[in-house]
Amino acid sequence: MTTTMKITSVPATHREHLLSLGSDVRFPAAQRLFEEHTIADRFWILKTGAVTLDARLPQGRRAEIGTLGSGELVGLSWLFPPFEWELGAETLSPVRAYEFDASPVRSLCQSDPEFGFAISQWVGMVLTRRLHATRCRLLELYEFAARA
Repeated sequence: MTTTMKITSVPATHREHLLSLGSDVRFPAAQRLFEEHTIADRFWILKTGAVTLDARLPQGRRAEIGTLGSGELVGLSWLFPPFEWELGAETLSPVRAYEFDASPVRSLCQSDPEFGFAISQWVGMVLTRRLHATRCRLLELYEFAARA
């Protein structure tokens, strides 16, 4: 899944302000970042590496929804009540990222309307692109299943 709505699409002043709130983290390959239906209290912007988004199937297996890379936002549910992950995420390779505590970022979004608008617009566009990519992927799978 390529969203093209990387952090660079946020205006420079707001991007720098957001990045100043992050801390540098590293994760090895195959580490779970979060599970569906758990509390979304943080998010990440990837510097290097890749993360897969997935959904749990009824049989307990995971279906890959997409892959994220450098400059992309990992986690959307931190911004929207009830602040619960809609998907799961796992590192596909070793990852370096900015990690953010969601609560202070949400507070800043409320106290600084310009910043809040810029971040909300960015997250909304990422969400829109990911929904479109997921829809396309589902249509491909449906077409494949219909031919079988």
